[in-house]
Amino acid sequence: MIGSAPDSDYDFWLLDLDGTLVDVEWSYVRETFDRVGERLGREFSDTDARGLWYGLGADRESQIAALGLDSEPFWAAFDAVEEPAERVEATALYEDAAFVADLDAPVGLVTHCQPFLTEPVLERLDIADWFDTVVCCSDELGWKPDPTPVERAMGDLGASGRGVLAGDGANDVGAAWNAGLDAIHVERHGAESRGVCVLGNHRVRNFSELELSAPDTR
Repeated sequence: MIGSAPDSDYDFWLLDLDGTLVDVEWSYVRETFDRVGERLGREFSDTDARGLWYGLGADRESQIAALGLDSEPFWAAFDAVEEPAERVEATALYEDAAFVADLDAPVGLVTHCQPFLTEPVLERLDIADWFDTVVCCSDELGWKPDPTPVERAMGDLGASGRGVLAGDGANDVGAAWNAGLDAIHVERHGAESRGVCVLGNHRVRNFSELELSAPDTR
């Protein structure tokens, strides 16, 4: 269970969004990859779609290359078919994420989700006020595990002291460690689905399992 005051272990918190705090209905994922496939003239299996959406298995760029695709046109097609209104309606908040609202510390969001999707999702779920800053990764700023977006969020917060970044992917853990922060890996899918075991200072299946008084450093 989460301790009575989880923020007492950290001076500030950073969190990922998709797959960490929120998730989308499978039907939306499937339809999105059907649309991407129409633009690229190829089909994506359910395994391809899940792997690319959630970052399961190899990193996404390696998965794209393994499918015989170039990264730039793939992401251009992906961004072109995403519909904010449909994405918002298909997105739900994980119940265990509610602890974020009770954190008595600076809190930031660092996400690969782009502003045209992030903003309406936060508004629709009524969680925008959970965050003191929202940083959306980009080609200009960098993508996790690059620490630059994390450092941007830390600068926005005026953060100092001991901090942590929580996310569902290896890129989140890498970004945390590259920025000198602790990492919480939230394994929403299981190592068997991912194909690897992602390490972190804390490793949990959901936030209700957090025991921040004794971090896992193995």
